[in-house]
Amino acid sequence: MPGSVAAVTNESNAAVRPAGETFKLNYAPHDGMFASHAGKNFVDQIRFMADQGFRSIEDNGLLGRSVVEQEQIGKTLAQLGMTMGVFVVDGGDNWKISLTTGKQEFKDTFIKTCNRCVEAAKRVNAKWMTVVPGFFDRKLPLDIQTAHVIDALRRGAEIFEPHGLVMVLEPLSDTPELFLRHAPQTYMICKAVKSPSCKILYDIYHMQRNEGHLIPTIDQCWDEIAYFQIGDNPGRKEPGTGEINFRNIFKHIYQKGFRGVMGMEHGNFGEGKEGELALIKAYREADNF
Repeated sequence: MPGSVAAVTNESNAAVRPAGETFKLNYAPHDGMFASHAGKNFVDQIRFMADQGFRSIEDNGLLGRSVVEQEQIGKTLAQLGMTMGVFVVDGGDNWKISLTTGKQEFKDTFIKTCNRCVEAAKRVNAKWMTVVPGFFDRKLPLDIQTAHVIDALRRGAEIFEPHGLVMVLEPLSDTPELFLRHAPQTYMICKAVKSPSCKILYDIYHMQRNEGHLIPTIDQCWDEIAYFQIGDNPGRKEPGTGEINFRNIFKHIYQKGFRGVMGMEHGNFGEGKEGELALIKAYREADNF
C-alpha cells in the first residue's frame, strides 16, 4: 500500500475514517479523483478509495484501456470486495454517431461496440454500461427518431440480456442538440424496449439542470432506474458546493431501498490533498441521515 495512503489516515480530519467504515449508500469515485493522495496509478487510487470506505468505482473510459489494464482493475476490485460501476458504450464520438437517424452504419457501430462491452465487462465483473443515443436528426419527425432509438436499443438488449448486463440510458444537459434530455422521456423508451437490460441512469446534476423537481421525478421513474450519478449544480462538483440538497435526496433514495451504485461523476471543488479530503468530508456529511 503506497505511503501516501498510510499518511492520510494520520491527518486530523473527520472525513477520513478507518478502513472498513463504509457509507450508507454505495458511492463510486473515478480515476483521478484522489490522485494527490494515491498517485496517478488507477489501481493505487482504487486501494485508497477502499481505505476511505468507498465500495465501488466507475470508469467511463474503461473500453479504451488495454486488456491488461482491465484485468488488473478487475483483479484489484475482486481482492478488495468492490463493485465496478458504469463504463461507456463508446463507439467513437458517440454523441454524433446518432441512433436517432436510423442509419444502418450507426446501428452497426452500436451493435459492434455492445459486443466489445460484453468482453470488457467480464474482465472487471461489471454489470452496467452507459448509453447515449446521440444528437437529434433535425430532418426527421421526433417520433420517427424515437422509434429508431428504440429499435437500436432492442438490438443492444438482445446482446446484453444473456449475460445479465444492463444498458443504462443517460439523459444529459450538455447541449440542447442531444436527443435524450429528460427522465420521463427515458422512462418511456425503457418501457418500449421492455427489457431488464435497458434501464435509466439518473444523473442528479443533469436532471437538476434540465428539469428540476428531482425527488418527485425519481419516484415517477423509480421502477426503471438502475443507477444514479451525482454532481452539484452549478459547477458539477461534490455535494454541498451548489444548490442541491443531497442529504434529503440520498435519504429518500436510501429509504426507498436503493442499494446500487451512486457514481461520483463530478470534479473536485478544491485542489490537491485538501480538496480531496474536503470531498470525502462532503460525502460523510451528505450521507449522515
